[in-house]
Amino acid sequence: MTNSINKTYKMITYGCQMNENDSEKLSGMLKAMGYTPTEDETTAGLVVMNTCSVRENADVRFFGNVGNFKHIKKKNPDLILAVCGCMMQQPQIVKKIKEDNPQVDIVFGTHNLHRFPELLANYQASGNRTIEIYDDDDGLIENLPVDRRYPFKSYVSIMKGCNNFCTYCIVPYTRGREVSRPHEKIIDEVKALVADGCLEVTLLGQNVNSYGNDRKDGYGFADLLRDVNAIEGLERIRFMTSHPKDMTDEVIDAVAACDKVCPVVHLAVQSGSTKVLKAMHRGYTKEKIIALVEKMHKRIPHVAITTDLIVGFPGETETDFEETLDIVRRCHFDAAFSFLYSIRTGTPAAKMPDQIPENIKHERLNRLLKVLHSEGNERNLWFQDQTVDVLVEGKSTHNEDRLTGRTMNGKLVNFDGNAATIGTIVPVHIDCARTFSLDGHAV
Repeated sequence: MTNSINKTYKMITYGCQMNENDSEKLSGMLKAMGYTPTEDETTAGLVVMNTCSVRENADVRFFGNVGNFKHIKKKNPDLILAVCGCMMQQPQIVKKIKEDNPQVDIVFGTHNLHRFPELLANYQASGNRTIEIYDDDDGLIENLPVDRRYPFKSYVSIMKGCNNFCTYCIVPYTRGREVSRPHEKIIDEVKALVADGCLEVTLLGQNVNSYGNDRKDGYGFADLLRDVNAIEGLERIRFMTSHPKDMTDEVIDAVAACDKVCPVVHLAVQSGSTKVLKAMHRGYTKEKIIALVEKMHKRIPHVAITTDLIVGFPGETETDFEETLDIVRRCHFDAAFSFLYSIRTGTPAAKMPDQIPENIKHERLNRLLKVLHSEGNERNLWFQDQTVDVLVEGKSTHNEDRLTGRTMNGKLVNFDGNAATIGTIVPVHIDCARTFSLDGHAV
């Protein structure tokens, strides 16, 4: 590379925390190559779009945004546009990019993320479009540089892939089968993060509860939680995502016993109908979910349970949907990510009969949100006039004169305080409990 190369880059990330973690690694690689970040994609030397394929609207957003670069590159012809992530693991997506999007210069997938510096160098040397997609890989690549978004908290990948093959989900096809990192590597990474000033880590996996199943050494997720909890200087441990069928008593006991493990569990329920759950290939029933949630509420003090819910799965009747409303009312979820079912090409559900019309999906989603908002508001009212410890993450996005952060059990708090406390844990008195957040002041 020469000094004349514009070494500024813009990272655009879609989707989940796994993608955010991958983008931090890509940024780390770029900074090691002498690149600096910029927010202006029109003047950047490089733009990287890290894509998500979980829902159809992510595809639509991506192609809309990538189309804009046809115009941007006319004004900035030296701009290099790279696209990567889960969408690139789907042949029909890569085909569309090849045929309809000549402005894209580099295409790579989830399994060869570590090769990005080489792919970029090859493109810069040749000027030829570079497309490299691995079907799978042999494991997690260790010791990649990471440019953390926050100095005081970090994601830590503990495994990759998924073995569940839920009928609606594309993830096993885009991220491969489960591979667990050696626990010694994870613990060493967390210790290094703590030494670098990190107070909170989030342990990431498509299904963290099945961590270690592929290693056959008897060391599981509960063991990992206890060992990470023992690391001096670390204040908080979060984890996601948890599959209900693998939420064992051992994991519940570890969350309850470990003082640094945040009492918040994201339990992706997806539906309240046992019939629909069977069609989704989820491996549990409505009754088992209710019993599991009741058990966690009893055994984990002040636990917050959040969930994912899909509305309008093929064959979902009005009775099935009422079962989902019922499970929300009975489980008292603190929050939920609710989505309309969207067809993912290559999944079994895409070919199922009785696809639900869009108008019915939207009507059901609106009804579900009313119930969820009521439950969430009720759960937040417990914090009214309480004083809670908040990890201060930065200035509020709605009011820069205020700060924002989260409690141990994941509640978003906007409050009056001193900006010098960003990156520390401070006590905050809650003055007003709202549906989606808490308002207060530092004390």
